[in-house]
Amino acid sequence: MRRAVIAGGWRTPFVKAGTDLATADVLDMATVATAETLARSETDPASVDEIIYGNVSRPVAYHNLAREIVLALDLPKGIYASSVGMACASACVAITDAADHITVGNADAVLAGGAESLSNVPITYTPNLARALVRASQAKTLPRRATSFAGIKLSDLAPVAPGIRETSTGLTMGESAERMAAINAIPREEQDRWALRSHQRAAAGWDDGRLKAEVVPVPRDGRLLREDTHIRRDSTLERLATLRPVFDRSHGTITAGNASPLTDGAATVLMLSEDRARSEGRRDLVAIRSYAYAAVDPADQLLIAPAYAIPIALKRAGLALTDVGLIEMHEAFAAQVLATFRVLQQNGVGEIDEDRVNVMGGSIALGHPFGATGARVVTTLANEMRRTGTQFGLASVCAAGGNGAAIVLELLN
Repeated sequence: MRRAVIAGGWRTPFVKAGTDLATADVLDMATVATAETLARSETDPASVDEIIYGNVSRPVAYHNLAREIVLALDLPKGIYASSVGMACASACVAITDAADHITVGNADAVLAGGAESLSNVPITYTPNLARALVRASQAKTLPRRATSFAGIKLSDLAPVAPGIRETSTGLTMGESAERMAAINAIPREEQDRWALRSHQRAAAGWDDGRLKAEVVPVPRDGRLLREDTHIRRDSTLERLATLRPVFDRSHGTITAGNASPLTDGAATVLMLSEDRARSEGRRDLVAIRSYAYAAVDPADQLLIAPAYAIPIALKRAGLALTDVGLIEMHEAFAAQVLATFRVLQQNGVGEIDEDRVNVMGGSIALGHPFGATGARVVTTLANEMRRTGTQFGLASVCAAGGNGAAIVLELLN
């Protein structure tokens, strides 16, 4: 059976929303990550069969971000391109879709990834104003255009930002994380400990060059952005303890310090068939051994689905949790990570060895551009597996709507 392998992956710096990349849009970042992935992997664009890209807060101007990447980079126009969306796990879907296409023989080379600009989320009109604007655009005379706005109230003029609440529950993701912390009895101190660990390990990963190796510079305003900007090198448990809860002021445990921040960034992964990769003399290949998606009731524990996707992926891979040498787990919140550990243990999957998890920090320290995180997680995991000679690795990402993804990677001989 054909196997899909990860031949390489690169990303932009992950930057705090509203700062250094605020004047860049999602396509700007996606093209940088994709062009650099092609260049650094020494891949001829003409040999690429398709591009699959994830994005969550979709710009109105781009109906299909993946296709816009093809056109913006002047890649061969015959490259098929599609955009996918599954909230924070969107890039996971792009990667596993690419693996499926390679496995069944429909492609030999696919660029997969994702991008997000949370500095430039699409702002829409209220339904009343939107309908009035449509009527006005269809009117053939000036008086008819004027009457199109009859009945519009002052409140209808207020812009509408993208929804940040679960439509089925009315809860924000942070409020749902508070629920997870309470259900699993995860104290504030434990969450802050995990957050500090994320920052410390991310700082170490940058200092020793491991994270630098996966990041490409982005030209902006006459300079090059080279590093992630969320890492707090001076963070301490004492400082984290002073932060006030954000979502439940009286009794909450979720703070800005133990949650992932709003972030701009993009990440792209080159995926090849194993035969193609070997014929090109590529070494240290990391294959997609298995993957799984799972879902839970958003009204229960919104972000716990990875705890159910992981055992399915492991079973499909023919592995136990103890066989996995490295784990990259998206850190939406420290409470979500620690809750996943507890549910895995309670369900008999096994106890997580924390020393194997997020060895270079996670989304709390590195940032979380929604559409790109899955590709960052997979790239970081594959790179560390190559560096350490680890045979099996596991990546997992939780997502809005109660979805979760798990991907098992294997380092090939």
